[in-house]
Amino acid sequence: MTDKVLMKGNEAIAEAAIAAGCRHYFGYPITPQTEVAAYMSKRMPKIGGTFLQAESEISAINMVYGVAGAGFRVMTSSSSPGISLKQEGISYIAGADLPALIVNVQRGGPGLGGIQPSQSDYFQATKGGGHGDYHLIVLAPASVQEMADLTVKAFDLADKYRMPVMLLADGTMGQMMEPVSLPAPTTEKIGKPWAVTGTKGERKHNIINSLYLDPEKLEKTNFERFEKYKKIEENETEYEEFMTDDAEVIVVAFGIAARVSKNAVRAAREKGIKAGLIRPITLWPFPKKALFNASQKAKAFVSVELSMGQMIEDVELAIRCSRPVYLCNRAGGMIPSPEQVLDSIVKAAGGKE
Repeated sequence: MTDKVLMKGNEAIAEAAIAAGCRHYFGYPITPQTEVAAYMSKRMPKIGGTFLQAESEISAINMVYGVAGAGFRVMTSSSSPGISLKQEGISYIAGADLPALIVNVQRGGPGLGGIQPSQSDYFQATKGGGHGDYHLIVLAPASVQEMADLTVKAFDLADKYRMPVMLLADGTMGQMMEPVSLPAPTTEKIGKPWAVTGTKGERKHNIINSLYLDPEKLEKTNFERFEKYKKIEENETEYEEFMTDDAEVIVVAFGIAARVSKNAVRAAREKGIKAGLIRPITLWPFPKKALFNASQKAKAFVSVELSMGQMIEDVELAIRCSRPVYLCNRAGGMIPSPEQVLDSIVKAAGGKE
């Protein structure tokens, strides 16, 4: 780690990606993530890397597909409507079992929506936004420091499991400035014997492909891929607990909503309400066991979201609908206040609808 520097979250992503060994970036400008591309356009030429502003988001994700197939660390970034355009390519990358980083700095929707922060791409990110059966590992930062740290982790996980990883931030995290300790440059060389790098007449051809005309082979690859997903759920689920030991009301929130919720939990404690917070850091895999264990003591849950209510469904499933789950939300680019979250905690503690 270096001494702390003041950076925007978007800039921290870009610099951390470079430290992680990424030398290839393909993207297209869209608010509120444009600073990622702007930063890469300055830095990549200085380090012998590739920066290319593609003619569209569709082109950008297919360039990522090609470079990932050649075995290099590669990334793209966009915001909600742009990520929607990338979905076909993301499905191809997942189907070809290729490692890559996709950054989504979310804005309000649907449609063109607005440019203010949102978390309404949760379903798209965690349920597989493209066609077919697949998952992305989805990481949700709640600070500029985590924007950097989770970027490095995303590349490591992508290579470890040979699959695409999404960093799902919101516009607040992208635009916020905070002191950040940037990671040291990686020196580890990761062997990728599957990569398409040219045979030089020394080995058989490697083939990168997601097309299987034999249905039995396609079924086999799907089952094998989901066995890998089970291992990821067992080994890579990450979350933060805050004041949960004796909590009777558990708040579940990620990203900027979690930062707001921490203040509300503290305020609830001052009122004598035993509140706590579980913050998923991996949205997929979702911390189901942590929530289920918390439900053995808690009387109610509150899902705090910058959406019309998406994560709440995973909360309900995780606790097997054994406790009431209240939704505290804003949408369209609005952010819940600590007072709004506190009000929901008070209602949940009193069992009020």
